[in-house]
Amino acid sequence: MLFNSVVFLFAFLPVTYAVFWMLRSTQARYIWLAVTGYVFYAYWDARFCLLMLFSTLVSYFAGVALLRWDTDARRRKLCMVIPIVVDLSLLGFFKYTNFLLDTVADVSRAFGGDPPVRHLNVILPIGISFYTFHTISYIVDSYRRVIKPTRNFFEFAAYVSLFSQLVAGPIVRFRQIEADLENIGTTSRTQWIPIGIRFFVIGLVEKVIVADSLAAFVDPALASYHTLSTAATWLAMLGYSFQLYFDFSGYSTMAVGLGYLFGLRIPQNFNSPYKALDPSDFWKRWHISLSTVMRDYLYIPLGGNREGEAKTYRNLMITMLLGGLWHGASWNFVIWGGYHGVLLLTYRRFASSWDRLPAIARQLAMFLFAVVGWVFFRATTMTMAMAMLGRMFVPVAGQLEPAAALALPLVLVAALWAMVGPNAFEMPLERQWKSRLALTASFAASLALILGSRPSPFLYFQF
Repeated sequence: MLFNSVVFLFAFLPVTYAVFWMLRSTQARYIWLAVTGYVFYAYWDARFCLLMLFSTLVSYFAGVALLRWDTDARRRKLCMVIPIVVDLSLLGFFKYTNFLLDTVADVSRAFGGDPPVRHLNVILPIGISFYTFHTISYIVDSYRRVIKPTRNFFEFAAYVSLFSQLVAGPIVRFRQIEADLENIGTTSRTQWIPIGIRFFVIGLVEKVIVADSLAAFVDPALASYHTLSTAATWLAMLGYSFQLYFDFSGYSTMAVGLGYLFGLRIPQNFNSPYKALDPSDFWKRWHISLSTVMRDYLYIPLGGNREGEAKTYRNLMITMLLGGLWHGASWNFVIWGGYHGVLLLTYRRFASSWDRLPAIARQLAMFLFAVVGWVFFRATTMTMAMAMLGRMFVPVAGQLEPAAALALPLVLVAALWAMVGPNAFEMPLERQWKSRLALTASFAASLALILGSRPSPFLYFQF
């Protein structure tokens, strides 16, 4: 189910919201959030609800076991290792089996052999990467005693299946909303309505008006990338860079708004990443929840920057390569992660020189570095990625899409908003009539576009 769909806006959300606030007890609200989360997920494919339920049960009982064996170090470690192995095995099978088989087949063909195993018909469950990280972070934090595992199954089930962040994040750690979950039976409905609606409408505008309008130009242009001129290729990639940002930022911003409507404060996931002045700054702003998860559960356990410069570089590169692979089962994503790893290493080595440059020069340079990286992120094959990079950096003639004249102003508007303007968290919460009128008009414009076309999926659903 999509946030930008009629069924969500006029059926699922109103019913979920109304029943939630009619329920008075904490337990009833936990159960309702869990049930609606599974209904939301089942709208895509009900079969995979069982997979999410299994993962939830494994992690819940592991948490309860950690409470029982609080002083038994060996059993506590097993209670951490077993659910993580289970979760990663499920993620690995559904997301990476065919990637591994295809890689083996390619290597076999390269040496003149016949691939020993064929491609399997494995369906990737939507959102599995996100809820897997929810359960893993919960278990690790419980093991580290950062949080106390809950004994209430429906509280944990509501956390894992919370529909507002279930299929595309943010990756919300239990400790970030634990207090709100504990107080969900007494939270105020009216307190959070204005801020919840504001965030949701801003996110809807980002997705429906900006991202989807850019997609109308970007998708056809990149479908015929081999015919584009150098200028058209750059325009298409600039369009995609803003499409991706406003698409994912829009989802995350709507998730924050929906969380507020139910008394849950979901943390910020984007902080104007195209305002970043260097690679390190970029990853503090882009997909913040993933960046911090990779830092806290991978980079720091590997040693972080505590064991000398060489091992710091190694740890950074491993983290970024695995971060790229998390995004998708393709060498394109691995290379994209490695590319950003190289940017981080280079900046770490030459930071003193880089930081002396004017701020505007650093911002523009970092943005262009990001655009080049998005080529690997967007391309469906390495052949496509290399062809596009060739056209971007070696002048070639070609066609310019008929929609380019309309796309250029939209790209400029998107650039101003993303690189100069405020993000949703920086906009003041005003209750004046002008602010309410602007929100109403924005929602009406978004709704008109939704009613006039098929709702488009969010780009991060595939991850």
